[in-house]
Amino acid sequence: MSVAVSDHFGPWTVEDVLALPEDTRHRIELVGGALLMSPNPGVPHQRTSSRLWALLDAALTATGAPFEVLEAVNVLVPDGLLIPDLVVVDAAAAAEAGSALHADDVLIAIEIASPSTRVIDRRTKPGLYAAAGIPQYWRLDLAPALRLHLGRLERGDYVDRTVEPGETVTLGEPFRFDLDPGVLLR
Repeated sequence: MSVAVSDHFGPWTVEDVLALPEDTRHRIELVGGALLMSPNPGVPHQRTSSRLWALLDAALTATGAPFEVLEAVNVLVPDGLLIPDLVVVDAAAAAEAGSALHADDVLIAIEIASPSTRVIDRRTKPGLYAAAGIPQYWRLDLAPALRLHLGRLERGDYVDRTVEPGETVTLGEPFRFDLDPGVLLR
């Protein structure tokens, strides 16, 4: 993979990134023609991601909502290609998708902030997801303490509500979902 990256000249395109060989050690995203590379997440991140995926999947099944929760998929945004940790997407669009989903099909983009992605997840990605019109952006901070930030798109920006362990939040849109972030720690 490093040869393919080092031999490239000029700004990167979505097609360039999707044509790269699979890299099992890094996530490669594209913003404004530049690559963002981060190491694959560590065990605490993946444990939390798996638990949140299971809870979301159970809620979708229970409500019969026409959505699906997916992990680490390519999402096309106006300024490039991002790989959220989890997404809730239109199930019909997911069934038709190839190597990437369009932001229009994403209802919720979820990032779990790792040490290597904390700044991007807090500062860069919310603006990119908002510009793409994704209705909700959730960020789960694992350190220094667990906090879930639930962002709802309003007038082009996400308005956050922070939920801490021991506090249960009930969401009604785009499907019913009850969550105490403390259960993600088990």
